[in-house]
Amino acid sequence: MAPPAGPVRALPAPVYHALLLCLVTFGLLLPLCCHRLVYSYYYIRPLFLDSMSESALRDSLGRGLDALHFWEDAGENPELLELSEEPELLVTIVTARRSEAKDFHYLLQVARRLNELLSGCEGKPRCADVLICDVERGAHANEDAALLEKRFKVVRRGPKELDADPVNIFEREKRDYVFCLRKGLELTRAKNVLVLEDDALPSPDFFSVVYSLLSRSLVWDNLYVKLYHPERLQRYWNPEPSRILEWVGLGSVLATALLLAAPHCKPLPVGVSLSRASLLFFTLYFMATVELFGRHYLLELRRLSPQLYVVSPATECCTPAMLFPGNASLRAADLLDAAFCSKGNAKDMVLYGALRTLWGEHARSLEPNLVSHIGPFLRQTQPRRAQAAVSDSVRTKLL
Repeated sequence: MAPPAGPVRALPAPVYHALLLCLVTFGLLLPLCCHRLVYSYYYIRPLFLDSMSESALRDSLGRGLDALHFWEDAGENPELLELSEEPELLVTIVTARRSEAKDFHYLLQVARRLNELLSGCEGKPRCADVLICDVERGAHANEDAALLEKRFKVVRRGPKELDADPVNIFEREKRDYVFCLRKGLELTRAKNVLVLEDDALPSPDFFSVVYSLLSRSLVWDNLYVKLYHPERLQRYWNPEPSRILEWVGLGSVLATALLLAAPHCKPLPVGVSLSRASLLFFTLYFMATVELFGRHYLLELRRLSPQLYVVSPATECCTPAMLFPGNASLRAADLLDAAFCSKGNAKDMVLYGALRTLWGEHARSLEPNLVSHIGPFLRQTQPRRAQAAVSDSVRTKLL
């Protein structure tokens, strides 16, 4: 006959309270608050992705049509057409004809936003010089770039500057980028160069943040400063060491603040004691909370002031918006010229690889993003309806 079972030990009160807090936070509160947030772990893609994709598509189409009507009615502006000699900042927009998404007029959207922001710098007649670099090689003209010729300086390749069609799209994009870098410096000898791709829509505080960035001494020793990194890659759970340190630091600061404030609050339903175990638990608790909620949404709080934008070591991906301080654009053009680009070794990888192979080269990344990537270039092998193609691109970006 089996001996009678001993009494079942109850969990200690602190452990029980900790488990209850985690269950309520991660099983109830965060799912209720975050199920519609695209960059949260709790986002329910099957329910909301299609509707959000179509909403983003409609918004972009509306902005594109508004921009088209604006530029069709706009008159000439000689002040913007004439580039300054040695301007403080030259903004170069690299553009090509987008046959798959022509109704969305990405270039016109970006140009209209810049047109609105150019007069917003205190003490300056305009915030920057703007150059449209049209790299279209096909038989069809880039109609959007032609529409902007009455307001901005537009440059294209001359007969002597046309090279053989590259063997792949990555090499072609690199050569186009180098051409625009060199052409901008040739025309203006600008002190700083900022290159935008034609689907990078600047934020309302674009120029104030850029000039705040240029006022920081740590920027001037860099090959480039990235102004955009895909939101889905901005999480703390990432191989970037600086983000891990930020993650641990944020968790420990919030945990310490809670433990110091708890004794001064009204009686809480659970006991909170200032101890090493409590500090460790709440550090991990807050780290898990902010990661599951989404680092992207915490970064958005930094938009309250240009001084709150953070500069961290550069990451690999993407070149929609790149700031080249000083004469760094010349070095970048030389580095790109010396490399051959292909799948897996695009221009962003070439520039990032230079940081690891060349002594003394550094690069930074600005957070939060200073531009929105409104329409990634589509590379369908078969012709498709524009709306379906762009809808797929928006869906991919959201994922």
